[in-house]
Amino acid sequence: MAKIQKNPKVIYRKYSSNFKYIMIVLAVLGITLFLPKQPRFRYEFEKGKTWLNKDLIAPFSFAILKNETQINADKEEVVSKILPVYRYIPEVYESQKEGIINEFDLKWKASGFPEKDREATKNRVIQNLAQLYQKGIIGLVDKHQKQAKYYDFSWFENNVSKRVSTQDVHTAESALNDFKQNFIVKDTRIKDLLIELMESHLKPNLIFDEGFTQTIEKNTIASLSTTKGMVQKGELIVAKGTVVDDEVFQKLYSYRENFEAQTKNVGDNRLVLLGQVLLMGFIMSLLMIFLYLFRKDIFADNRQLSLLLLVIVIMLGVLTWAIQMNIPNIYYLPFCIVPIIIRILFDTRLALYLHLLVVLIAGFFVPNSFEFVFYQITAGMVAIYSIKNLVKREQLLISASFILAAYFVSFLGISLLREGSLQQIEWSNFLPFIFSVLLSLLAYPLIYAFERIFGITSDIALIELTNTNNKLLRELAFKAPGTFQHSLQVANLAEAAIFKIGGNALLVRAGALYHDIGKMENPQYFIENQNTGTSLHDKLPYEQSAQIIIKHVNKGIDICRRYQLPESVIDFIRTHHGTTRVDYFYQSFLKNSPEKFVDENIFRYPGPIPFSKETGVLMLADSVEAASRSLKNPDANMINNLVERIISYKLDQHQLDNSDLTLKDLETIKLIFKTMLMSIYHVRIDYQQTV
Repeated sequence: MAKIQKNPKVIYRKYSSNFKYIMIVLAVLGITLFLPKQPRFRYEFEKGKTWLNKDLIAPFSFAILKNETQINADKEEVVSKILPVYRYIPEVYESQKEGIINEFDLKWKASGFPEKDREATKNRVIQNLAQLYQKGIIGLVDKHQKQAKYYDFSWFENNVSKRVSTQDVHTAESALNDFKQNFIVKDTRIKDLLIELMESHLKPNLIFDEGFTQTIEKNTIASLSTTKGMVQKGELIVAKGTVVDDEVFQKLYSYRENFEAQTKNVGDNRLVLLGQVLLMGFIMSLLMIFLYLFRKDIFADNRQLSLLLLVIVIMLGVLTWAIQMNIPNIYYLPFCIVPIIIRILFDTRLALYLHLLVVLIAGFFVPNSFEFVFYQITAGMVAIYSIKNLVKREQLLISASFILAAYFVSFLGISLLREGSLQQIEWSNFLPFIFSVLLSLLAYPLIYAFERIFGITSDIALIELTNTNNKLLRELAFKAPGTFQHSLQVANLAEAAIFKIGGNALLVRAGALYHDIGKMENPQYFIENQNTGTSLHDKLPYEQSAQIIIKHVNKGIDICRRYQLPESVIDFIRTHHGTTRVDYFYQSFLKNSPEKFVDENIFRYPGPIPFSKETGVLMLADSVEAASRSLKNPDANMINNLVERIISYKLDQHQLDNSDLTLKDLETIKLIFKTMLMSIYHVRIDYQQTV
């Protein structure tokens, strides 16, 4: 058997065990380096639930924090008692006085009133104006009159404030009415003139200072106490079997907040760090055991393994950042992006397993960890189920809607358990879940980036490759139309077979379409592309003809690498002939040159043999389809014998030893090949022979 040539890049990826373990150690250290180092509060509690732990005694004294409802009630109470501040502006009187003096003389003279009464009347008007402004003319604000017509306010003058009611001061309207009633003059024409003059010069000198009022409100609210009483050291916080009511809940909540505040700066606690290293090391060990037992291909491939570790580190790094930044709600983080990415790039089982590991680790560092774990595991399971195969872009949006529905059902159920009433549910708390689902749509560009960086082939990439309108397949159809048609038939056979026995049908189809791409170089040397009765091989030695045929494998690999096709597709090119011989030219050589020494390796493909179900099925489909073209007037018996003979030959030549195909699989494959070939060649089954 010819020695298999190994690509150094592949060797590095698949066989560098030392590098594998270095990556695992770096991942553990990287995660533990950034995770919060304070000791974890050990108790979980919910309002209305029974306390099942032992009696909890306060290890230190702490203040009982008010709940949000109490704090809001206190805020509303103090704000309702804060008086709006109105500043007294003396300059208003001076400016209006000057305006009246300037206009009075002109209008008096223009109206022809007696000159002897002018000064006396003017002085009376100024005196009356001074009295009105001294009492105060207020500029009312609508929002202060919502509850009553009159309200108290703070009169602020010369840095001194006094409490005054709007009933005790003038408005511009009441000031004018006061002038009309108290200013007596015999000549009604003069009074009308003075009323008109006063009406245009009665401006408020008590102006609402909104900025100063808000400052007082903020300072007052800031000075509010957020506590109500104390729990002394040694005092019973809650007894075992006690129902956690509002009072007990606030004590437990206050104890947790004080505990976390006191332990927040324990950054050099080596025991905490040791605990994190042990847990992370244990989790990573479980992941490696899982991969070794169930996904040896990923375990052996350092590039794929590094992707899994990177996803874990990034997600937990984002969680750590969120905790340090103290974001309002931990549910803003898109934890479902992990199972989406892993499901599309790998498989369902690995996606679920990795999601469970990430969520379990995160549960140690988030509040209400059981609730958090329930939300994320259920939503992650829905995310995985909703993306069985991502073949259309809208499937990601459909998946997002399913994830949102899962969050909503969990949110509603937990809220009803906690509150016992629809009216008490705070629907605004669901907004972080909506934001999280929107962020999960980032999975689509991340999948593309991971494919490029780590050389992983997703279903999306395979769909693009199987499009017969892409450049490389169009070129194959133009240069080697017979090979292109052969590849299409092989794709149909192999896809149907692998779908039935279980495998990646999309990968098989892609591999089938490209498996003979190397024939583009010299298409006329392959029988399916020859349209004349003569063959170019007739003028060549058998050894040379065999080498031309064999080289289409390496040429196909070169072409695909030039076009940057994934290695998983190139594997089909490399293995579709395994290490079999080009029997036609080998037997012709033996027949026509019996006296010559024959080097069998000249007539043998370099391999390797198929190493998966998918590559094994393609080899069989390729051989069966090619051989069926030589049948003249095929019938059911001829097709049956052909399929049986070719598959038996591959088994005898040990070409399927590494393909994981069982005898049951082979029987299923035979049946599918026979059925499809009979359909292709329009063969009618003789039912009398089957009775």
